Amino acid sequence: MRRRVVITGMGIISPIGIGIEEYTKSLKDGRIAVDRISSFDPSDLSTQIAAEIRNFNPADYIDKKLARKQDRFVQFALAATKMAIEMSGIELSRYGDRTAVLVSSGIGGLTTLMREKEVLDSKGPNRVSPFMIPKVLINLVAGTISLQYDLRGPNFSPVSACATSLHSVIIGTLLIRHGYADVAIVGGAEASIEKIGIAGFASMRALSTRNDEPKKASRPFDKARDGFVMGEGAGILILEAEDVAREHGAEIIAEVKGIGMNDDAYHISAPRPDGSTMTAVMKLALEDGKISPEDVDYVSAHATSTPAGDEVEARAIKTVFGDRAKDIRVNSTKTFMGHLLGAAGSAELIASIIQMREGFVHGLPNLDDPDPETEGLGMATKEAQDWKIRNFLKNSFGFGGHNASIVVGWYE
Repeated sequence: MRRRVVITGMGIISPIGIGIEEYTKSLKDGRIAVDRISSFDPSDLSTQIAAEIRNFNPADYIDKKLARKQDRFVQFALAATKMAIEMSGIELSRYGDRTAVLVSSGIGGLTTLMREKEVLDSKGPNRVSPFMIPKVLINLVAGTISLQYDLRGPNFSPVSACATSLHSVIIGTLLIRHGYADVAIVGGAEASIEKIGIAGFASMRALSTRNDEPKKASRPFDKARDGFVMGEGAGILILEAEDVAREHGAEIIAEVKGIGMNDDAYHISAPRPDGSTMTAVMKLALEDGKISPEDVDYVSAHATSTPAGDEVEARAIKTVFGDRAKDIRVNSTKTFMGHLLGAAGSAELIASIIQMREGFVHGLPNLDDPDPETEGLGMATKEAQDWKIRNFLKNSFGFGGHNASIVVGWYE
């Protein structure tokens, strides 16, 4: 028997808000966090903007000694995990052997790697920190969470570039559905706004160079889009089997209804131009959940603001929903906080759940001149608008052709 999987907790560390309350307000208000990079001097880079988190103090969430041993991306994850557990109200000590942890990152401890390289060059190999390797490794984010909460169930970190955290949610769902776990802590974290990271993506011509107008740089689905904007943060969710959530009296926030995964098998970074595999992965999620396109009211698009990606995704959404496409709403949270890379899927999933529960869709303030492929799609307006959402579909697509889609709706 396939068990139902529900969501009982969420935690968010993002450029537009730390915690659900601030995050919700920013989504409604249309706050854009993109600005000139402040953590280093970007003046010799073609891209000098990003969406940084500037008010995060790890000591507010985790022990100072523990924080010093962790890279920034793990600090984000630990903070968001604490928030999610508190929201769920679950006593994890009751489910230690049956709790999975699937929290990951697209890039991992880039900040630590760069700092220790400077130490190596300036002070020699004997001064390199013994914590360097544990701080850099991606899987240590899941391992550290398990150590903190004594969780002994399945534990690993799926990595699929910008589809990473949505894959983590999907795999956590599968583990609970089929009895390998009763609870799963899932999501992603990223902190890669480093000079080498910006330079690398810029050399691929993947980033926006709208340095003189940072608030207008991230513009999903707009004809004038010129690349994505890097962001950072973490999004963590608590998944539970329905019976477990009911057993401990949790407030069930939403239900994971359908999941889909596939690959483009086309190009290392570009999407398959005809959108056939994006179309297929969305259909897989709908079919898995036995959800009709008529029952979906909103699509949270991956839509990074790259020329090819947004166009193909718009085409694929129209193919999936047909005549229904004009009656749904489509937006992309990257407008406000840039692209959180490995954390994007889970952070945007949380944004989508908030919109469903609060009865609105956030705006697309930079959608001045929509791409022709958006014709026939019910695109969000520039400002937030009231909108009833029964079920929504969330997409994430990553370098390597990795595609993930998930259908989430109200728990009934």
